[in-house]
Order: sequence, then structure tokens, then C-alpha cells
Amino acid sequence: MDKGVSFQPLISSIQKVALFETKAKLYLIGSNSKETRFRVLEIDRRAPELTIYENPNELEKGDIRKFVQSRSFTRSISAYGVLGFVQFLEGYYLLLVTKRTRCAFIGKHIIYAIKDTAMIRVNETAGKQMHPLEQRYVKMFTNVDLNSNFYFSYSYDLTHSLQYNLSVPKFVGNRCDIVNDEPLVWQNRTGERMTYAFRGVARERFVWNAFLLRPMCNVVHKDWMLDIIHGFISQSSISIFGRQVYVCLIARRSTRFAGTRFLKRGANFHGDVANEVETEQIVLDGNRMCSFTQLRGSVPSHWSQDVSKMVPKPQIAIDLSDPYGETAGKHYQRLMFHYGAPVVILNLVKTREKRRHECLLSEEMQSTVNYLNQFLPPQFRIRYIEFDMARKSRGKGNVMEKLAKIAETVIQQTGMFYHDDEQSQKQTGIVRVNCVDCLDRTNTAQFAIGKCVLAHQLYDLGFLKERRLEFESDCVTMLENLYEDHGDTLALQYGGSQLVHRIKTYRKTAVWASQGNDIMQTLSRYYSNTFSDTEKQHSINLFLGYYIPSKAEVNKTLHIWDLETDFYIHNSRFDDIRQISSIPLTQWVSPFVMNWLPAAVSDENRVVKELIKIHSNDAEIIDYYSNFHYDYKLTSFEEHIDYQLSHLSRNMIPAFRSNFSPFEPIRRQESTGLKNPSLTGQSSTSSANSSSSDRSDVDSESDEEDKSTKNTAPSSSNNSSRAEDPVTLSSMFPMTNDIYGFEIKMPKRADMLKYEQYAEMNRICSATDGGTQDTVLKPYNRYSQMPQGGGLSVKNNEIVVGNANVNRDIDSDVAIPMVSEKNRAIYEKYCQLKDTIMTNYECDPLILKEMVGDKMQRRIWIHQNYRVRSRLPMRQSMVPVVPQVASDSIDRAHANSTEALSGVRVLIKSYLTK
Repeated sequence: MDKGVSFQPLISSIQKVALFETKAKLYLIGSNSKETRFRVLEIDRRAPELTIYENPNELEKGDIRKFVQSRSFTRSISAYGVLGFVQFLEGYYLLLVTKRTRCAFIGKHIIYAIKDTAMIRVNETAGKQMHPLEQRYVKMFTNVDLNSNFYFSYSYDLTHSLQYNLSVPKFVGNRCDIVNDEPLVWQNRTGERMTYAFRGVARERFVWNAFLLRPMCNVVHKDWMLDIIHGFISQSSISIFGRQVYVCLIARRSTRFAGTRFLKRGANFHGDVANEVETEQIVLDGNRMCSFTQLRGSVPSHWSQDVSKMVPKPQIAIDLSDPYGETAGKHYQRLMFHYGAPVVILNLVKTREKRRHECLLSEEMQSTVNYLNQFLPPQFRIRYIEFDMARKSRGKGNVMEKLAKIAETVIQQTGMFYHDDEQSQKQTGIVRVNCVDCLDRTNTAQFAIGKCVLAHQLYDLGFLKERRLEFESDCVTMLENLYEDHGDTLALQYGGSQLVHRIKTYRKTAVWASQGNDIMQTLSRYYSNTFSDTEKQHSINLFLGYYIPSKAEVNKTLHIWDLETDFYIHNSRFDDIRQISSIPLTQWVSPFVMNWLPAAVSDENRVVKELIKIHSNDAEIIDYYSNFHYDYKLTSFEEHIDYQLSHLSRNMIPAFRSNFSPFEPIRRQESTGLKNPSLTGQSSTSSANSSSSDRSDVDSESDEEDKSTKNTAPSSSNNSSRAEDPVTLSSMFPMTNDIYGFEIKMPKRADMLKYEQYAEMNRICSATDGGTQDTVLKPYNRYSQMPQGGGLSVKNNEIVVGNANVNRDIDSDVAIPMVSEKNRAIYEKYCQLKDTIMTNYECDPLILKEMVGDKMQRRIWIHQNYRVRSRLPMRQSMVPVVPQVASDSIDRAHANSTEALSGVRVLIKSYLTK
């Protein structure tokens, strides 16, 4: 693309909403952040269906004031956006975002988290009795907590990655065909820089209110459509010697085949897998941006677990046989379409078990990948990596070291996205991480990949000399906390509890006190899976629109809580799928996608809704600076995102430290009283590993594994041994040679004597007695009170040590420079100017002409005439002029005599300071 053409996303003009309610109508008044542009929606409350009318024109503030004053409203609500409309058995409900908070920013794009919402009934029943099941559906709908882990932005598309958002638009319009239509070619032949504003198309897979926005589509202005995502967003900063580098973690939870832990397993017939989350790690440094995208999701096959029996781990069952890998093929083709090739699969499921449980999934997945790879070119084949993480953590092996090697291999194959003003490189391919639940082990593996990626990102930005980061450094600690929060949030959404096996558990740095927390999280997850997951699954199906209650069929069909299974809800086109297709099964990747590999088809063929040419970069629709900074708005420090980021990073940094680099390991003090006493012959990490779900798998390991791990304790890693080092005086107060590269020592006697010579010269040359010529220079005797010392004095222009017994081990003495008689006479002639000019306000013209020239003589004559006219003392105007001019004359007179010049300057400075 031509560098003279740039593209900027449109900023939504609806950032503030005011709802005014009457008995007959609802009025929604939307405005931009500065409240200079307004739009009005009018909703009829008496109509049986949803009737929305929008004023096609934008209004001004005065028009809105008259509009509000001309009507009487029963109540009003202030909001920040419209989430959409929903209907159950009676009328419609309006959902509004009433509270928001800044949680992150990408460039000048602000990301908000929803903190509170409001649900307003639109249609009035007019005395009619409400359906008895209406409130039950409302309560089930509100079980999806919109006040936590939902995010939106007015200018940034959160449903796509940073690489996609910075790609060039190629097609315009929702009805375009990227296979048959010709793409746009951007060439700037005019020589002038051209800017286009565009409105992007959101990826509906990650839009959680897509079903709620359907009643508004093609009815209202596009700025009213506010897309929200569900998952996790958090941002922190790295202070690299005062320079802030921001790290943002974005997790997008898929709406397809979404549900809870045990009720959604495997995949549906469309290739949508359960527990699918796209995680993007973004590093920002001004205009330079780096990002890396990875994916987690269930094993793409038809399998489930029987939850009718109340056991901690139900038995895994393969429900349907898929010998040709049709379901997995659809899933992998979608990954190639959006992310490119290669697709790297990191399977963390157990492979060796005494009782076959998880290994069923490993065998199914590996056989499917081997079959599908037969029909792909070698360079585009699926890369399958198998790593039994649970078994490795029980032995003496280092899990994080093995994951680091795998992560390095993955990055070399897929690359990462980098963008600045001059160059850009793209990520081609995706790493897909999975275990059985896609929670604990998956989150640790994603952190290991993210740690390796962060080293590459900081290296490309120029902050690291090599692509490597050490544990226990501030940078890695910050990233570990981000992924811990990331894993806890997703685990709460899927499993009903936080992580059971944390990153510290697999790093083997977890303390004994964490065992109690692991047990409580296991019990909480077990209770949630047993008693509340069914209701939560119904709420998700109702919220996402997979189940739509109908009043006409309410007496003919079962309600959502009466359904035995939601199989046909998530496989709505099951009859179409069963029909025989004309495309051969060996062609599971379409030729169009194959032609674009290894690049992603979606990135190279971006589709936007509309494209507008901008004639000024200060246009309001793309003015991100004004949208980011509110100069007129008063906010507290706690609400400011920079304040939150600084406090977040401050919690990760020790209070006292000697090494200020965020990339060097820090000795962190940990309480030794919390260490696990070795009562069972195992360390604290092995006992923590054996809690929760892994406890039930002890008997499922092979006999060989039991013999190898019996009565053995895993060796502590370098990180754990570093934390157990005793605190000593040298560790708290290290030597300057260890920190700064030099050591403070006592100075040598020769250096002290040399320093005394220079100090004595300065004292003698600067000390005077009233400014007279008969000044007596009294030598300063520092060693007068010392038995072996001797004072310093000046004799015949030489510094002499008073005590002859002192050992003079000075390499070279410094003598006062000599001043010739001729130069002394010139200086005495200059000194005569003081009495004639300062006292009598007169000066011999010959002296002035000889020393300073005619220019100074004319200046004094002017000042003398000015003194007569104004009757002001001449001293005020002459004092600041004469010394400078006299000094300049000395410089011109003695430019050829460097020896005399140094001595005269010292005497002049000492005389003028008086």
C-alpha cells in the first residue's frame, strides 16, 4: 500500500445517552463526548411491537434544550450507551450502560469496562395481566452479570486483533463477496497525503450483545450500535528507567457453543468448540506496537462427560465417531481463514494412564490431525505438539523450562505482529492450547508462551540485548500477575471458581498456605458444577439468543428449563449438515483459503461498512487526541487510567531495592514460617499439585510412574532457592562495586597532598584584606595540630611544605605562573581607572584610547552628557560597564602572552569580587 494513504477508524458520535420517559413514549437523546452533536430516538410504548423513529438530522444544544423544556417527563436516566432490546413473552426491554470505568487504552483509543446497567420496560401492558412466566425469564436473563467482565470502546474494534485493525480495507459494504469481487487498490498519484475514515465490521463471534442489537439493525444510525465483548482486559506498565512501556492483555470469549465447564464439551457440527477464548498480548511504546495472538479451546470432536453422577471427575465418552474429521476440519479451516498457517496445537492432555480417561482425547485428536494433514502441503500442515504437563509436574522435570522451549519453537514458526511508522511485520499462524477443561494447565502454558513473546517484543522495541527474560524480575512478575488474573476470571466464568493449579504451582514456588486455598477452590468448583451450572447454561442460551421464548408456542413446546438437552439449540442447521455435499471430504480447506496461505484471508481481505475521505486531520470524527484528553473535565486521580497503572505496577515492585532494572531478578523476601514442613516426604509444590482434580488421578498413573515418583521430592528450582536464601547485611546493603562497578576506598596520601596544593592556591588567590595592595597572605596550616603534619606556604611563587619531615610522594608539583614586569605595569595602569572613573567620573582620553579604543570613549561621553541632563549619578550606569570592557581590553592586549594572561585573570577576578 502507498504510504501516502492512511486509514483511521470513526469515533462514535453517541457516547452519552439521556433517557426521558413518558407514559406514551420513550425518548433517547444521544450526544458525543463534548455534547455538541445530538441525535434523538423516539420509541412508541403503546404499540404491540417495537416501533423506533429516529430524527435523520443532527441537532444542536439549543434545539435539545427547547425539546426537553416543551415536554413533561416522568423520569430521566443518564447512560453511556445502548446495549439493545430483548423480548420474552410480553413486551420489549431496553438495556442501557449506566456506569463505566476506564480499564485500558491502545494508542489514543480508550477501553471501558461496564460497571452497571439498567433494564427499562418499553411496552406498557395497559392494565393487562402479565404472563406468569415473564418474571422467571427476566430473572434468568439477568443471571448473566453485565456488570463484570464486559468491555466496549467507542473507537476501537475489540472483536478483532490489533493486526486486523491496522490492516488496509479492501472491500466496502456488508454485501460484498471477497471471492468474486475485485479488491480496492490504494495508490496515491497526487503526491498529497490522503486520509480515509472507515467504519469496521465487528466479528460477530465475539459480540455478546449481537442478538440484542438485531431489533436496531437497519433502523437507527450506526453510531447507536455499541458492541461489547466478554472475557478479560487488563493493562499494566513497565518502567524502563523512567520510560513507560504498556502491556495489555485482552481475552475474547466466543459466543458460539458457549457454556459452562461440564455441560459444554467438544464441538458442534459447525466446528465451534467449547471454552474458546482468543487471548492477545499487546505491547505499546508510543507509535510502536507489538501483538501476539493465541487461542484456547476444547478438543474439536464430539465428546462429553456424564454429570448425572455426583463425582469429581465424570468419565469421558466419545459420543460420535468422525472418521473423516469433518468437524475438526471445519474448525481448523476457520483458524486458517482468520489467522493463517501454520496452526500449532499444544495438547496438554495426559497420554499415559493406568485407567483410560484423558488419553482418549489425545488419541482422538492426534489421529484426526494425522488424517487431515494428508491433504495439505507440507509447509501448511498442522503442527501437533504433545506435552503431558500433569505428569511432568509430579516428577523431577522442570515444567516451565520445557514450556519455554516449546514457546520458542512456536514463535519461530508463527512470528508476531510489529508496527511502526516505517515498517510492519505480521503474525502468520496461531498457537492453539488445550487440556481437558482449558483452565489451569492451559493458563500456565499460555503464560509461558506470553513470557517468551514479551522477550521478543521488548527486543524488537530495542529494550533488551537478547531475547530472554528472567523469573523474579519486575517485568516477568507483572506479566505473571496479568495471566493469573486472566486465568482466574475465565475460570470463574466457566467453572465457578478461581484457578486451582496456579502458575506458582507449576513453577514450584507455591507456599504451604496455598494448599488451603486450592482445596476451597476445588470445593467451590465442584459445588458450582453440580448445582448451579444448569441454570447458568440456560441463562447463557437465553442471553445469546439460542433459545427464543415465544408466546404463541408457549403451550405447545417445552420451556428452556424443561429441555433434556440443548443439542438442537447449538446445532440448529443439523438437517442441512447431514445432506451430502458436492465438495469432496479431502478438500476440507477451500481453494480460496489455500491460495492466501500462509497469510490470513481476513487480514488480507478486510471488509468495512463505509469509507469516508477526510480533508482535515482535525476532523471531529477522527480527532482521537480530543477524545482521549478531557481538558475541561474534573476527575479524581483514582479514576484516571495512568494512576491505576502506576499503582498496579507499584504493588509488584519491592519497596527497597538496589537494582532498578525491570529485567534483572530481584531477591524477594518471603516468610519462612509459611513453608510446608516435609511431613510426607514431598515438598510444598508436590502437595499443592496433588490437590483438587489431580488427586483423583494418582491411581490412574502407570506403574512405572508410581515407582519413579514414590518417596521422591522434586528438586527446587533456582527461583525457589533464591527465595529461601537468608537475609544478611551484605544482601540488604550490597557493595558499590556490585551495583555501580566501582568501590569506595580511602584516598592515597599523594592524592591528598595534591588536593591540598590546589585548595591552598584557591585560598591564597581569592583571600584579600580590604582590597589594598599591602595584603598579607597568611598561609593556612592544616597540619598545625597534627604531630607529623606540615603547613603549606607560598615562597617565591612556589608552594612549600612547612615541615621538612613530611614525605613528599607527589608525582609533580604545580607552581604559580610567573607574571612579567611589563604585564604588571599594564595591570597597575588599569587599576588607576578605578579612582578616576568610579570616584571622579573622569578618565584620561589617552588611556582609554590606548586600552579600550574610541568606542568606549564615545560611550563614556554619552553617559557623562546623560548624567548632566538627567542629574542621575554616573555610578549607576558605569559600574556594570567598565569591568567587562576592561576585561575585554586585557584579553586583546595579552592575547599573545598566555603565561601572563592566567595570572592577571586570577588577580582581576579577586579584585573585582571585592
